[in-house]
Amino acid sequence: MLAKYLTSVLMLFSCVALVAQPPMSKEAFEKEYQRRIKLEYINEVYIPVDLTDAFVQLNKLIDDSSKASFKSMSEEEAARELFFGFGRWMIVNWDFYNGSRLSHYIRELGITFPDDMARFIMVSYHRNLNRRPLDVKTQIEYYQEKRRKEHEERLSKGTVIKTEIRDRTKGQ
Repeated sequence: MLAKYLTSVLMLFSCVALVAQPPMSKEAFEKEYQRRIKLEYINEVYIPVDLTDAFVQLNKLIDDSSKASFKSMSEEEAARELFFGFGRWMIVNWDFYNGSRLSHYIRELGITFPDDMARFIMVSYHRNLNRRPLDVKTQIEYYQEKRRKEHEERLSKGTVIKTEIRDRTKGQ
């Protein structure tokens, strides 16, 4: 029994390893990305084409009581409390890391980090359910500024490992 179980687990890991292999080069990744952003379905999951289509799909996927609960939360609470369930579902199923037509659409708007993409959709969907303006431009600016500040903070906390000054007067 244990041997059968271990064989099944090893087969599963082998399949995952085959599927989860990243492209070997930047060019291969870009080629695969360009292919993926045109797909209507990835892993048998429909990929919305834009934010409006995402709302339509979410309305189909989420039952009325869950929608009412989500709608009744504050915007901040909805994005924070449901991120690791609802947000992760979007990131994985709509394939924000490897590229999909929805992630490409959001990337073209100016949001590039997958977690931010999910939060952007969650906040926008919450606003849509509550009949509030989406204010997409302000949301985009918020996520861009957030990433810029995080980048600057990482740089300011970095440690220089070695400083080297080259004498340009000597031969190469």
